[in-house]
Amino acid sequence: MPKDYTQEPFAKQRRAEHARDDEWIRAFLARAQFAHIATVNNGQPFINPTSFWYDATRHEIYFHSNVVGRMRVNAEANARVCFEVFESGKFLPSNVALELSVQYASVIAFGTLRVLQDDADKERALYGLMQKYFSHLTVGKLIRPITAKELKRTSVYALAIEEWSGKENWVEMAEQSEEWGALAEELLRAEG
Repeated sequence: MPKDYTQEPFAKQRRAEHARDDEWIRAFLARAQFAHIATVNNGQPFINPTSFWYDATRHEIYFHSNVVGRMRVNAEANARVCFEVFESGKFLPSNVALELSVQYASVIAFGTLRVLQDDADKERALYGLMQKYFSHLTVGKLIRPITAKELKRTSVYALAIEEWSGKENWVEMAEQSEEWGALAEELLRAEG
């Protein structure tokens, strides 16, 4: 009988050897470039690619979108969301079909999304995003500070993280069958 995953914590890892700790997750979120935010409204799933900033002091993820649109409507209708960020490396050949793989690192987080209303909170989140992606550009010197008019034109979101998990499989070689050793060596030479 298959396992009932509905009774498991969302962030539980199936393969514990790939699980990473909180420190690894924080470092990964600091360097990762893009994420996907999944929402659901009236039974319709929606996924949105976005840049983001993780604030370790508040254990929240910030991102922004248009002031109107599906993300805003969905966030206000159902605050429960899933967040995903992923990096991949090289493809890993194998002489066993089910062992063909890819190097990867990922974080999945679950939590509650809220639309920031206070201008100071919105500015703080947006400046955090700017610092992450454009730290070499100084606000007030190379970039004009955010204006009140601009704050009115954007929705800024905070994702309060309730659960998260990090996963990494960055091996140099996928599992091989000794029965097909010559082919495994040939595959590795071809990839090298």
